[in-house]
Amino acid sequence: MEILQATFFLFVFVPLVNPAPPLQQESLQFYEYDTDVAMGSLTQQDYEMQSKDIRKDGTNVSLDTSLMLQRDDSQLDVPPTKDTNLPTCLLCVCLSGSVYCEEIDIEAVPPLPKETAYLYARFNKIKRIAASDFADITTLRRIDFSGNRIEEIEDGAFSKLLLLEELSLAENRLVKLPVLPPKLTTFNANQNRIKSRGIKANAFKKLTNLAYLYLGHNALESVPLNLPESLRILHLQYNNITTITDDTFCKSNNTRYIRTRMDEIRMEGNPIVLAKHVNAFSCLRMLPVGTYY
Repeated sequence: MEILQATFFLFVFVPLVNPAPPLQQESLQFYEYDTDVAMGSLTQQDYEMQSKDIRKDGTNVSLDTSLMLQRDDSQLDVPPTKDTNLPTCLLCVCLSGSVYCEEIDIEAVPPLPKETAYLYARFNKIKRIAASDFADITTLRRIDFSGNRIEEIEDGAFSKLLLLEELSLAENRLVKLPVLPPKLTTFNANQNRIKSRGIKANAFKKLTNLAYLYLGHNALESVPLNLPESLRILHLQYNNITTITDDTFCKSNNTRYIRTRMDEIRMEGNPIVLAKHVNAFSCLRMLPVGTYY
């Protein structure tokens, strides 16, 4: 009987000692780009949650007593603050040529390591970009300033960034566009205050690699001129565009001309009836999205 019982218990408990499957990390998706910048925000949340456990009398209900004894008593009375005078790689997260400075309330572009290739400074309080910010950082390939308060970009701020391919200035307060670097493939200036006079006539003409141009939710009265042949996606939705011409997308003097790369044009939310300008789309493979009646 004892032998049978031992066998029975062995049979019951064997499945319980099998190792549990490893936890799978949930992938995070962010605006426009597929970068993972969770490290900085999670660290901030963890710090803020711990700070809520500190009572007004200086005691901490969640930390062990042994850890409390190691603390400087004078620090317990000081509320947590964000020190923007820290060196960049202590204030931000620096990892393999990428610098993540997200949601840390900085008001200016921090000094960057010279090998920086990717800068993510989203959701801060940056108001101005100076030419000196990137004067020595010629290795940059991607910059994301989405969700700041940028009103001014100094002339030449991006002129030395000959390797820059992706630039996002979305959700800021710009009224005009800066001079853009020549190798851009993606430019995002959605949700600003840009008017047509704030875009120079040849602003995009020499950008022969530009494939994705996002200018939705601005104050444009017309479609930008001299759009490059490389363009695949053009977003102009929710502006104040009232008219277009036969030369806006096509060439009125060349009826055989076809824009072979253009896949999408969004113009919904503009005060224009697209059906009144059918000749403007004769070179396109697909009609723009918008109102036709």
